[in-house]
Amino acid sequence: MLRNGLEPWHLLVVLAVVILLFGSKKLPEMARSLGKSMRILKAETKALREDEDDAPADGKAQSTAAEQPRPAAVEPTVITKATDAKATEPNGRQSTA
Repeated sequence: MLRNGLEPWHLLVVLAVVILLFGSKKLPEMARSLGKSMRILKAETKALREDEDDAPADGKAQSTAAEQPRPAAVEPTVITKATDAKATEPNGRQSTA
């Protein structure tokens, strides 16, 4: 059934559908942005590989977040709503003062 999965005429049909969907004016712009993205990806992977090569060979990585000292704990501040000008009594009634 799928012995000849993708033949040249399949590619032509896909290309025709893409041209109909996006239009001939958008295709060069899309290809340009795809090429730019591929160049950025290639440059970033190359930089990562160079960083790995520059890492110390003794197996010790530079200090990680777990090894760095933690700042002292700070008590959280409690923010309350502003109360009305009239004070309330413990039983929930408003005072007459």
